[in-house]
Amino acid sequence: MKYGIFATMQQRDLSLSSQQIFRNAVEQTRLADQLGYETAWYPEHHFSNYSLCPSPLMMAAHCAGVTDRIRLGAAVLILPLYNPVRLLAEIGMVDDMSDGRLEIGIGSGYQKFEFDRFGVDISTNKEVTLEMLDVLEQGLSEEQFEYHGEHIKQPMTAISARSVQKPYPPIWIATFDPKMMSRAVTAGHSIFVTGWLGNHKRLGGLRQTIDEAHAAVGRSSDDTRVGLLRFAFASDSKAEVERYVESARYQQRLGNAIKFRRQSSFDGYVLKEEPYEDELPWEKMMRNIPVGDPETCAERIVNDIRALRPDHIAINTQIGDMDQKVMLKSMETWMTRVAPLVEKELAKDQVASRTPAAA
Repeated sequence: MKYGIFATMQQRDLSLSSQQIFRNAVEQTRLADQLGYETAWYPEHHFSNYSLCPSPLMMAAHCAGVTDRIRLGAAVLILPLYNPVRLLAEIGMVDDMSDGRLEIGIGSGYQKFEFDRFGVDISTNKEVTLEMLDVLEQGLSEEQFEYHGEHIKQPMTAISARSVQKPYPPIWIATFDPKMMSRAVTAGHSIFVTGWLGNHKRLGGLRQTIDEAHAAVGRSSDDTRVGLLRFAFASDSKAEVERYVESARYQQRLGNAIKFRRQSSFDGYVLKEEPYEDELPWEKMMRNIPVGDPETCAERIVNDIRALRPDHIAINTQIGDMDQKVMLKSMETWMTRVAPLVEKELAKDQVASRTPAAA
């Protein structure tokens, strides 16, 4: 199993400046590179403290210069908010600067508050995203291209910044929508989903949706890489584990708030934390997600893997007001103590699958 980190760059502690939060994300990325994590992922959000990162590509470009091996991913680029040809050039440039370590995650966006402030109509976000995906595929793989869609009109154009990876960097589509999943499958792209605060049974439902999307286009579900974004935290300290789960709940509350933009504080970008309808009870959150000592984390993440069958698991590492040193320690614990236990258990599954059933 391959692991990644997902640096949300959340600002719950207002005493931390945006500069310090960005520096913490860079420090996490450098440690992840040293520990053998596969990918460091960066989100895109605007106008709130849910995440201070407005540009995953800028983060990836910077971190390319301070790391050696780790892949660097956008999770995700909100395609309707971009000028298509500028995005093509920036993707090519970042892939060049990282020596071909860029991963492209894309999404259609869901925050009307953000779209309004960019002057973009959110009602057509999925249609625009599909056209933008067409443009990405053509513009990154062809020497010259033109595009004439309902929303995007592009005359014959050549992008001068050409990506190292051919025909283009790996593309991940973040979606729960079966049609978008089928589009990913048809083009040979990967699928990225999130487990939120649900348990492995919820992930089993997502696996069914993914399998149905493959069946709809006559493809085998084994041909598509699946990534899982997961709250996960390993520590022998009960207090640290509880703090992480509390921070995960905080993130979920802010996530619910930004979807509808119901409230913010006096300064306009800091969202108020408020419980929301159908919020999970504390005890259930503690049981659902892979948190606790290494043995507990391993047992739960194995259940997740068996349910979803992902190829990559990205761990939320920069949420709420988690202490940076505590989070760095957990990142190390995950790779040195949790990952070996997981691999040992998965190896048993492989042996069992090759063993003929008793007559």
